[in-house]
Amino acid sequence: MDKDNANPTILNLSQLPSRKGGKKAAPTGPGTRYRDLIFSRPVYLSSLSDDESDWSGADDMGSDGDFAEEPIDEQEVYDLVATISDPEHPVSLGQLAVVNLPDIHLSPPPSQVLPGELVRVLVEVTPTITHCSLATIIGLGVRVRLEQALPPNYRVDVRVKAGTHSQDEQVNKQLADKERVAAALENQDLKRMLDSMLATCE
Repeated sequence: MDKDNANPTILNLSQLPSRKGGKKAAPTGPGTRYRDLIFSRPVYLSSLSDDESDWSGADDMGSDGDFAEEPIDEQEVYDLVATISDPEHPVSLGQLAVVNLPDIHLSPPPSQVLPGELVRVLVEVTPTITHCSLATIIGLGVRVRLEQALPPNYRVDVRVKAGTHSQDEQVNKQLADKERVAAALENQDLKRMLDSMLATCE
C-alpha cells in the first residue's frame, strides 16, 4: 500500500513542547519532619469510612503527603497523545505535528476546575496532507488514548482542525458518533492497528 504522504516533515524530539521544571516537588527538609504525624487520620476515625468522616486533612493529601494534585492541564494532555505512533510512519504524532499543544483546549481552564467537576477536552488534529485517508484512524487513536488515561470526569472530543482536510466535516462527524466509534473498536483489524499505534505510549 502506498503511503498518503511518503515524505512528511518530521520534528526532532527536542523541538516538541515539554514542561520546563516539571510539577512542583513535594517539600522536604527539617520543616516536614512531623508532616505524617500532623496530617495522619485520628485514631478514633479509623473505623469510619471516608464517606462517613468529616475529617478532610487526610483526604486532601496525596499519597506522598503533599496536597491534592493540581488539575490536568494542556501540557499533560499533549504528553499523553504526542507519543502515539503514526499508522504510516515509524514516528510519533507529536513529531509529525499532527497533534500540537496550541490545539488542545480544556473547559473550564485548569486553574478554575473544582474537584470532580466535568471537564471537556478538545483536541484538534492536523493531518500531514489534506487528503489523508487515515485521519479518522488517527483521531480514533487520540480519543481512545485519552479516554483510557484521563479520569472519568474528563469528556474527550477529537476533531480534525478546520481547513486541514478535504473532508474534515465528514471525519469529524464519524469521530463524534459514539455508536460508530464503538462499532469501529469491535473491528479486529482496526483494533490491531490502534494497539500498534498506542504501543509507544508510556
